[in-house]
This record gives sequence, structure tokens and C-alpha cells, in this order.
Amino acid sequence: MQQLASNAEKILDGPLSGTSRKAPRLGSVVSCIVKFQTGDPIRCAGLRHEKLTKGALGLALSLSVLWGGNPVAVKAGLRDCPPLRLGWMRFVLGGLIVLAAAAFRRQSLRVERHEWAALIGLGCLFSSQLAFMNIGQNHTSAGHAAVIMSAYPLWTSVLAHFLVPGDRLTRPRVLGAIVAYSGVVVVFITSLRGEGGTLLGDGLLVVSSLLLGARQIVLSRSAQGIAVEKLLLAQAGVGTLSFLAASAFFETDPTQYTARFGLALFYQGVVIAGFAFLLQTWLLKNFPPSRVTTVYLTQPLFGVLLSWLVLGEPVGPELFIGALLVVTGSYFVQRH
Repeated sequence: MQQLASNAEKILDGPLSGTSRKAPRLGSVVSCIVKFQTGDPIRCAGLRHEKLTKGALGLALSLSVLWGGNPVAVKAGLRDCPPLRLGWMRFVLGGLIVLAAAAFRRQSLRVERHEWAALIGLGCLFSSQLAFMNIGQNHTSAGHAAVIMSAYPLWTSVLAHFLVPGDRLTRPRVLGAIVAYSGVVVVFITSLRGEGGTLLGDGLLVVSSLLLGARQIVLSRSAQGIAVEKLLLAQAGVGTLSFLAASAFFETDPTQYTARFGLALFYQGVVIAGFAFLLQTWLLKNFPPSRVTTVYLTQPLFGVLLSWLVLGEPVGPELFIGALLVVTGSYFVQRH
């Protein structure tokens, strides 16, 4: 656990132009999050507040709504665009945002020789994760995706138990994981009944969630000292090339450039990869990550609700029960 946290701090901390020495850097914040989620009771030094103010609570809830709406945006985009093509378009838009952020911060993007292997490996892992997610969502509902994908921190905890020295699963965390995974099982039961999803789609999303959990460990263990902009651009670059090639070879359906498609792509690229990420970083720099991430546990609930409001997907009681189980189990995993 200590290694996971310290490696995360090494990855994300770097010289930031115009940053006060007293301000907590992103790596320190992520280090605090890792230690908190893996059961290490610490206080994150340098934070301005120990509790969420009313304004911060409102912002955190707003961001939770936005993140919960991401599967809805993906599902809406898939109605007009094949999954792999939608993926490379999303990668391009996200990469442009990262380039703009790097230019604003005057961050060097020169890749050192020893960084290439880690960057390419991370890009391949992220591309695989997004491919399973987009293709999976093409065969299931946005509500199912919101619940299943929100379980990725549990996969991180399970994998870290075997891969990260000192990061062990305690009995309360095992109990929380069982509760959360039971929520995923409930979602699968609705697929067996044909209620809004298929076993194929949900199964692909489980693989995507597993890969997303594994990516958190890879970020902390295999990419020490690499600037966060390089990591994000590696994901965007490898993703764009691989998705573009796969789309050209496998996908023949035309893209319908509708207003719905434009809004869905804008939401995934600009709202989520841009504003949501920046605001989330500000929250984590100024407030305890434990309190912020606890608010974020509401994401699957908002995702299920938005899938009904925006897309008109049928939402039965089982889906809400599954979401509540995932939220409850994740809470116990993080608190212990």
C-alpha cells in the first residue's frame, strides 16, 4: 500500500509553473486517495479544509451527476456512430484538451528513452479497456454500464492484494467487496430476464471494469516519474491509432452527424475530460479526498436515473437495488 501511494505521488508530482510551494500537488493528493482507499488512516497535509463546505458539497454532487451521465453520453453517441469510431473521435478530442492544458502549464512533452515502454504499455491497456466498454455498451443499457463500471475500485483492491506488497484485503473490506459484487450480480439477473441489457454486453463491461482497476495499479507501479500529460497523451495517441485502424477494418456503418451525436461527443470529451477533471482536481487539492470520494459513490445512482430521464431506458427496482449494493459495498471498502 505504501509503495502504491508513494509511486502515485512520484508519477503525478512535478515542477508546475506558477504553483505555490505551499499548495498540495496532484501526486500528493492521489497518494492520499490511495492510502485512504487501501485502509491507511492518514491526514492529507496541506489541505485547506477538513470538511466539505456547502459549496464544495454542491460541487462534488454536481460532478457526481456529470460522471454518472458519462455512460448515458456514450450510449447516445452509439446510436449514431459505431463503437470503435466513437472511441477514436473521443481520443482525439481528449488529446487536444490535454495538449491545451500542457501548453498552459508549459509542461515539456519530450519523451525520454526509458519512458517509451511504460507509455506504450499504458496506452495499450487503456485502449483495450475503452474498447470493451464501448462495444459492451453497444449491447446493453446505460444504466447497466453505470452500475458495472462503478465497481472498478473493487477490482483495484483485489488486484492490489496480490500485486502490491502491504496492500492487504481486511475482513471488512472483503465483506464490502462481496456486497458490492452482489450488486453486479443483480444487474446480471436483469440481463437474463432481458430487461435492458444482454449477458454479452454486461460481460464485456465487467472485463472493462477489471482492466480499469488494473490500470490504476499500472499507473502507480510502471510509470514512475512520468508527467501526467505524457501519460494522458500516450493513452490518446495509442488509442487513436488502434481504434482508427480497427474501425477502418471492421466497421462499415456510416456515422450520422446529428445534433445528438455532437452533444454526446462534446460531453465525453469537453465536459468530462475537460471541466470535470479540472474541477475534481481543485476539490481534491482543497478538501480531504476521503470526503470527496464518499460523495462520488452516488455516481451509479445518478447514472441509472439519467439513463431513464435522458434515454428513456426501462429502470426496474432490481437495477436500483444493484446500484445501492455497489454504493454500500464500495463505501465499506473505502472506509476500512
